[in-house]
Amino acid sequence: MTTIVLVIQFVLAIVLTVAVLLQKSSSIGLGAYSGSNESLFGAKGPAGFLAKFTFVVGLAFIINTLALGYLYNQSKKTSLAEKIKVEKPLKKYPTIPAVPTNSSGKTDDAPKAPTTK
Repeated sequence: MTTIVLVIQFVLAIVLTVAVLLQKSSSIGLGAYSGSNESLFGAKGPAGFLAKFTFVVGLAFIINTLALGYLYNQSKKTSLAEKIKVEKPLKKYPTIPAVPTNSSGKTDDAPKAPTTK
């Protein structure tokens, strides 16, 4: 079912793209290839028809997108993160050596230079 809705999504995307490009604008776009037979669409020409057609195809595209998202979510109920299995527990980090202290229990700020005799 998801495959059919996905194919319909691709077809609607192509039809919507062509419908938008066929509309009349300041730069004619692909509207120049629509021909000069304006009586088929009425007195205003194809402008009103193409606007309505684009709206209907756009609405169908949005509804199909929502349906595709719903169907995909229903078929894939688990997350990829849930499928990760840890084979071994993580190794413990090595212990950090203790800071050297002097006889009074305070930490030495800097190491002392060896004395020469």
